[in-house]
Amino acid sequence: MSSGKKTNRWSVVIAGISIQMCLGITYTWSVFRKPLQAEPFNFSLTQASLPFALVLMFCALSTIIGGRWQDKKGPRVVATTGGVLLAIGLVLAGLSKTIVGVAISYGVICGIGVGLAYVCPIATGVKWFPDKRGLITGLSVFGLGASSLVFAPIAQFLITSKGVSFTFITLGIIFLIVVTTGAQFLKNPPIGWCPAGFNPSERVGVTKYDFSFREMLKTKEFYLIWIMYFIGCAAGLMIIGQASPIGQDVAKLPVSLATVGVMVLGIFNACGRIFWGKVSDLIGRIKTLFFIFIICGITILLLNTIPAFPFYFWIGISLVGLCFGGYFAVFPAITADYYGTKNSGVNYGFVFTAYGFGGLLSNLFAPKVLQSTNNNYSLIFVVVGGLCLVVAMLTFLVKPPVLKR
Repeated sequence: MSSGKKTNRWSVVIAGISIQMCLGITYTWSVFRKPLQAEPFNFSLTQASLPFALVLMFCALSTIIGGRWQDKKGPRVVATTGGVLLAIGLVLAGLSKTIVGVAISYGVICGIGVGLAYVCPIATGVKWFPDKRGLITGLSVFGLGASSLVFAPIAQFLITSKGVSFTFITLGIIFLIVVTTGAQFLKNPPIGWCPAGFNPSERVGVTKYDFSFREMLKTKEFYLIWIMYFIGCAAGLMIIGQASPIGQDVAKLPVSLATVGVMVLGIFNACGRIFWGKVSDLIGRIKTLFFIFIICGITILLLNTIPAFPFYFWIGISLVGLCFGGYFAVFPAITADYYGTKNSGVNYGFVFTAYGFGGLLSNLFAPKVLQSTNNNYSLIFVVVGGLCLVVAMLTFLVKPPVLKR
């Protein structure tokens, strides 16, 4: 079935980018971390990292709910609800002065809102673009990666001039308007829709059967994919969550340049989603993941050279950002390839829980290690970089799943 206007499916992509741009506020958390350790909050290092860990966890868990909901009712209502919750959480965070208040409002409420809205452009995009899944999932989450490029300097300026509380509230109002507006442009294509000239049967490694999430959970490939995503996210989110402090404490950069580092990471994070998504369309998802994990692992191990070669800070965060962005293009695409698009929302929701657990691990592990080693990042870089290289070998075990009845 090839009915439907081409312009319709591209409007979904544009709306998705605008929504994800707002949801990517989570990637600017390193800009907030140090101000929250100062007056009037006085949070410890571990406390100041907790809201970021929680927002990642609740975002990941809520994608299951949002995915299931949007598979049944469509993406518009789910994305709108997510935008409202994101705004409420940010405003409440701005009114909070305790770690419990900020953790619940930013970590839990914002996390749920981000998760509900996040899954909608991805699940909708793979249905409209069966011919370009890697590229489109990359474009769908491009805004998420590019967000820190836009909002890191805005947040830093507002924090410096008006304070953390004012910044949270202002961003909440902006995001309410943008996300709820973009959500109105999201809609699923007609059942069975395909673009003109596209033949699904010609795609190697693409299932002709739509797995339910229960059927997906019975395949070993799901667990291999989950572990790979978990380690990839743990590695990337550890660097993202600590990017500004690494710049200040390891590379000895002033806060202004460390903030630029967050922006640079955001640029490569965003570009990596499109770049690796397109690469995966050309050479295959699994080969692409192998290269991503090899590059990421070596890059993180070499972050230990920053004290001797401070310029490597810029090379390192650029490559980590590029690889991290790739995960968000390739893993949604491989989920759709292996398990079909009918239940892509809930299926990817389960895969995406790896993101939450990876974020929780990395952003509780890193502060604890730093506190026990007097802000020495060496052990963190060795452990995380080594794990990425191990996971690269796991890619050789992943094959298209076979339905077990």
